[in-house]
Amino acid sequence: MKMYVRASAVSASLLATLLLTGCAGNQTPPLYYWDGYQQQVYEHFKHETGPQEQIAALEASLQKARSEDRSPPPGFHAHLGMLYAEIGKADQVRQQFETEKNLFPESAAYMDFLMRNVAE
Repeated sequence: MKMYVRASAVSASLLATLLLTGCAGNQTPPLYYWDGYQQQVYEHFKHETGPQEQIAALEASLQKARSEDRSPPPGFHAHLGMLYAEIGKADQVRQQFETEKNLFPESAAYMDFLMRNVAE
């Protein structure tokens, strides 16, 4: 009886180890492509770089995300639209806000609000 309990404990321990080892190798990649976005938002609020430089960095990040078939995070296109608003490119503002709205429908009310303010 003692040997049966010991064998069961060893088997259970081995099974748990195999399961945990198998799961560790299957890490899913992040849902969104964050490269550069967080840094650009930080720099925007710290006023470390101008809108032109931030737009260039975000557009480059967007191209890189597309080349890797990945999606930018929520707020990416909205932030890019706000940067375009700072330099007076209303057509780009609308395009970015519409893209944000299409990718993240929960942002529709806010994007519509921002677009109304751009139109005025």
